[in-house]
Amino acid sequence: MRRDTIPTEPMEPMDPMSVTRTTPTRHPEWLESLYERLAEDDEGRTCKEISAEACHETPGNFLHTLIANTLSNIADRLASAKTTLPWLLLQLGAPAWMLSLLVPIRESGSMLPQILIGEIVRRQAIRKWVWVWGGVVQGLSLAAIGWVAFALEGATAGAAVIGLLILFSLARGACSVAYKDVQGKTIPKTRRGRLSGWISAIAGLGAMGVGLGLGAVQDGAESTGLYVALLAGAAILWLLAAWSFSRIVEFPGATEGGSNALAEAVARLAILRDDAPFRQFVIARALAMGSGLAAPFYVALARDDLGGAISLLGIFIAVEGLAGLVSSPVWGRWSDHSSRQVFAAACGLAAVLSIAVALWSWLAMSSAAAIWFYPIAFFGLGIAHAGVRLGRKTYLVDMAEGNKRTDYVAVSNSVIGALLLVSGLLGALAATVSVEATILLLGLAGLVGSALSLRWKEVSG
Repeated sequence: MRRDTIPTEPMEPMDPMSVTRTTPTRHPEWLESLYERLAEDDEGRTCKEISAEACHETPGNFLHTLIANTLSNIADRLASAKTTLPWLLLQLGAPAWMLSLLVPIRESGSMLPQILIGEIVRRQAIRKWVWVWGGVVQGLSLAAIGWVAFALEGATAGAAVIGLLILFSLARGACSVAYKDVQGKTIPKTRRGRLSGWISAIAGLGAMGVGLGLGAVQDGAESTGLYVALLAGAAILWLLAAWSFSRIVEFPGATEGGSNALAEAVARLAILRDDAPFRQFVIARALAMGSGLAAPFYVALARDDLGGAISLLGIFIAVEGLAGLVSSPVWGRWSDHSSRQVFAAACGLAAVLSIAVALWSWLAMSSAAAIWFYPIAFFGLGIAHAGVRLGRKTYLVDMAEGNKRTDYVAVSNSVIGALLLVSGLLGALAATVSVEATILLLGLAGLVGSALSLRWKEVSG
């Protein structure tokens, strides 16, 4: 179905919170041209698996989705639970044990409630507003953490930051469920990978700028104001992202309601038992968690060998941003043809790198070589993690439609969230056991996950 030869279809009644236009939007020529370049859609290609009316709005929706998610991705890097927040708590004198709670709360807190949130989202004919208000809550949460940095200290400050991070994570969970469904309704199937690739690449460029800026900070020049500035910038970016997402033209979709949300949510766990392809996806995704969980352990080994200067932190942030910048467009185009292959290849790369890093540290290689080895390994891990994330997100969006897609997102994220919480808590104890052994186990699990993903059914292209 070409955008220039779209058959007319009956329009469903508009939701009061949806768009009010009844005729297709006439996009400016520059917007059409930009979309064609970014989406590589210069021949009026098929608007696969979206409605005819949504097809008319694709250029504008593509751009607004790109802007919103790029801004939110940069915000996530500015207020990272792996870097910025731990350093802030140390600056405020919070107890060290609180640091181990940040990453588990940040990751699992946004995933665990999704099976319940997903049931609520299912009842909304227009779902973009779930993302919009979730973005506003995340922005305000980060702004409040910035206030805590100036007003509180010690354990009180740490407890306040953790409480606000829980609120942030819950809002993030709502955004995650809503985003995949809105994307599935507004972006053609064969353009979703390209969109995700551009988001990751541009956000990576922004992260490079932040990392290079931190790398220029002289040792001893740290202050609370530096972290507050990062948090304030992240809060503003989230609010701008919410505004951009609100501009998406979304048409009403299927809804279900009238039943108890919690009971329905628990009942949907049966998907894992009854849906074999989905179960295979969740198992492989769980085994691939090491592509993200291994990163702080890489940094820990580097700090042991090279010291803890903030300029070193800047190098790692910049390297991670560069990895996303150069790899995500490639992963994106590839995932439009086969997201299964992207996931398998990226997961395998992350696994091999983790095994290599563990062996390097165990064999006590040259400290002089460590100055280049760890940044290069971290760069490779960044490339791999970008591919794992993009591949599994594109695969999940492509493998189902409508409310079934919402169920898949909610159930898979809730299960992975529970596993992340357990993994995160165990990871906090890794230093008392062996960091190298932890990295090795994550790598071996990734190899198994990569092999299992090759058995997935091909759903892209």
